[in-house]
Amino acid sequence: MPTTFTPADARARLIEIVRMRSYRYGTEITLASGRTSLFYFNMKPTMLHPEGAYLIARLVHDNLKDAEVDLIGGLEMGAVPLASAVAAVSPIVGRPVAAFIVRKEAKGHGTKSLIEGLATGESLTGKRCVVVEDVTTTGGSAIKAAALVKAEGGEVVRVLTILDRQEGAQDAFAEAGLPFQAILTRSDFHRG
Repeated sequence: MPTTFTPADARARLIEIVRMRSYRYGTEITLASGRTSLFYFNMKPTMLHPEGAYLIARLVHDNLKDAEVDLIGGLEMGAVPLASAVAAVSPIVGRPVAAFIVRKEAKGHGTKSLIEGLATGESLTGKRCVVVEDVTTTGGSAIKAAALVKAEGGEVVRVLTILDRQEGAQDAFAEAGLPFQAILTRSDFHRG
């Protein structure tokens, strides 16, 4: 991995890693949205790879360079390694940002909270939050996470995905009043 970072080089290298580790074409698969597709992105092998995690974190920070952000997180499971990598790299790039996790449902013990990662006495109230996810199809998971963040008093300043399948999420986010950006899109891998 080069020691210098340019967003264009990082993006090109991330596409290579995703193509090798996380992209599959030719076998029909059912997506989280319930739709079926002949192409599939499982971003976990890329997000959990040392170079993949680093590149994603750097590209997320580059994407947020003009945003004032307190926290970054999203719905379990896809947002967990993503938000963790971004938080881990944040002091290195000089813009510390903490991570949080939105549970799909409250656990039956402990604090029973839907939002994890906050210390005792901390809350999302008044915090500027970015909701992240690994792959976006319809936007439903991120919209759910954003609603929970807002219900806890946080302000969602952006929804950011590593890969947008370009299947309607952009319109859904616009309708929900959520600014949306993608680092990569289906078009980077699959035409048509």
